[in-house]
Amino acid sequence: MQTTQAAIQELKKIVETYDNIVFFGGAGVSTESGIPDFRSVDGLYNQQYDYPPETILSHTFYRKNPKEFYRFYRNKMIFRDAKPNAAHKALAALEAAGKVRAVITQNIDGLHQAAGSKVVLELHGSVLRNYCEQCGAFYDLDFIANSEGVPKCSACGGSVKPDVVLYEEGLNQKTINDAVRYIHEADVLIIGGTSLAVYPAAGLIDYFKGEKLVVINKSSTPRDSFADLLINAPIGEVFTAILS
Repeated sequence: MQTTQAAIQELKKIVETYDNIVFFGGAGVSTESGIPDFRSVDGLYNQQYDYPPETILSHTFYRKNPKEFYRFYRNKMIFRDAKPNAAHKALAALEAAGKVRAVITQNIDGLHQAAGSKVVLELHGSVLRNYCEQCGAFYDLDFIANSEGVPKCSACGGSVKPDVVLYEEGLNQKTINDAVRYIHEADVLIIGGTSLAVYPAAGLIDYFKGEKLVVINKSSTPRDSFADLLINAPIGEVFTAILS
């Protein structure tokens, strides 16, 4: 098995060779910006909440216990001070250089766009967008963060819901179709910062028919054995190295 340094050099060659690269990323891309993976249930969750994160972030729980949903959501899902890290910036630079065609992300933090990426497919929505369930009025992140209890629309009094895909909710069909097309047409697919455990998002990888499958993740994934190149290292570190 090659060293991490040798693997990074191989990735550098792949990036130099191909100009139809698609990136598929998850929570590990944003942890380096200080945004924790909410599925990592720690002592803090157990002390503050009576339910695991997956339960609280479900459609059923949102409907039945909206106040508790928003208490968790404001505390654990909103990070207004988070800034793009080396991975976000590198992907934006590679897009600008005509290398990366699209970023497909499971994250909801908007950091890829903040770094300058233009073609970003958000499979699970974004905390930056919020809508009144009654009249459709748009509200930004600050409105949710600064509200108390269940946020209410100032126009009609309806509940304002984040444009994020909760457990039990379906993904946006156009976003899925676009992701499938980009992955299917890609010459190189780089999977980074995701355990590929969340479906249906992880299933999109099956549509890749290109030449090079690269997996960058600190822990193992179900796709490691299929990868042409496997790098077990922090993704920001890897992208910093290939752009240097």
